[in-house]
Amino acid sequence: MIDVKRVREQTASCGRHVHFNNAGASPMADPVKSAVIAHIEKEAEMGGYRAAREASAQIDDFYDAFAALLNCERTEIAYVENATRAWDSVFYGFDFKPGDRVVTCMSEYGSNYLAFLHLARTKGIIIDVAANDASGQVSVAAIRQLITSRTRLIAITHVPTQGGLVNPAEEVGAVARQNGIRFLLDACQSIGHLPLDVKAIGCDFLSGTGRKYLRGPRGTGVLYANMQALAEIHPPFVDIGAAKWVSRDGYELLPDARRFENWEYHVAGKIGLAAAVRYALNLGVDATWARIRGLADMLRGELARDSRIRLGDQGEKKCGIVTFHRDDEHPQDTMRRLEDARVSVSVSEQCDARLDLEARGIASLVRTSVHYFNTEAEIEKVCRIALA
Repeated sequence: MIDVKRVREQTASCGRHVHFNNAGASPMADPVKSAVIAHIEKEAEMGGYRAAREASAQIDDFYDAFAALLNCERTEIAYVENATRAWDSVFYGFDFKPGDRVVTCMSEYGSNYLAFLHLARTKGIIIDVAANDASGQVSVAAIRQLITSRTRLIAITHVPTQGGLVNPAEEVGAVARQNGIRFLLDACQSIGHLPLDVKAIGCDFLSGTGRKYLRGPRGTGVLYANMQALAEIHPPFVDIGAAKWVSRDGYELLPDARRFENWEYHVAGKIGLAAAVRYALNLGVDATWARIRGLADMLRGELARDSRIRLGDQGEKKCGIVTFHRDDEHPQDTMRRLEDARVSVSVSEQCDARLDLEARGIASLVRTSVHYFNTEAEIEKVCRIALA
C-alpha cells in the first residue's frame, strides 16, 4: 500500500497543481529535489571537480540503484543525458550493411522511427513493421513471420507515448532469443511506471529517462546494455569517459556499459536520478504500479460515461496513460481548458507516432497520465472539466 498522504506531502506542488502529465515530466519528490540542489550548492561553494570528488559515493550509487531496479549488474548500466541519447547510442552503434533488416512495431515512437529512416537512406537498411494483433498491441506472431537471415535487430517501444497499451516485451524477447537477434527496448514511458526485469524480458539493450515516471531531474537518462551484447556494438562516438588512449594510434573502450558515457555530464542530475530510483525502490514498484493501474482504470471508466468521448487506448494490458478526444472539441482546446484550471496534461500529435495514429485516422489525442500520488478526487476534477 502507498501512503498517499505522505508522498503528496513530499511533492511540494500537490494541492496547487493536478499533475496528470507524468508521462511527459513528473514533479520531483522533495528528497530528489534536495539531492540535486545540495550538490549544485556544493559546486557553487568549491567548484565542480572537488564537489564531484566529495560526492563520489552518491555518484557511484547510480549504478547500484539501477541494477536493483532492473535486475542486472551494475557494469551493465550507463548514465546518459536522455532516453533518446541512450537509444541512439545503441542503434547507431550497429555496423549495419545494405540490406540488413530491423523489425519494429506500429506504435513505435517518432524519434526512433526517424533513426530507422535515416539509416534506410544513408546505409540501405530495410525497415520491417510488424502488424498489431486484434487488441492493438504488436503481434508477436507477426514479428516471428518477419524474421529473415538478414534481420539484425528487433526494436520496439514498450509503452507508446500516444496510448495506454503495454507491448508484450517478454514475448518479443523470447522470439529474439530463439532467433539469435538483438533486442532493443525503448522503456522511456515504462521505467518507474511498472516493474521491469531485463532478465525476464530478455532485452539486450534498454533505454530510459529520468524525468517521467521515475520522477527524476530533466536532462537525465539511463542505458542498460547486456555485457554479452557489448562486443557487437561500437559507440558512435567516444571520449576520455568512454575509452582510454593507450598509444599514439590506439584506444581501448571501457569494458562495461560506461563506454556509452561522456566524461563531462550533469553530476547533480546523476545524483538526483539515483535518489529518484532509491525513492521508487523504497515505495516498492509493485505497489506503485498497482496504484497507477487502479487510478487509470477509474479515469477511463469515468471518461467513457460520456458519449462524446473516444478513448484512444489499446492493448490487452493497459497502464497509467489514458488518451481520449471529444467529438465536439479539438484536443488542444481541451488541454487549454484543463491548464486554465491548473491541471497538467498534454496532446499527442500524429507526428509523434505516425504509423499508429495515421492508421487509426486520429490526428491528435489528449494524453493524461496518472501517478501513484494522484487521487480519486483529482480524477473527478479532471473529468468534470474535460466533460464540461
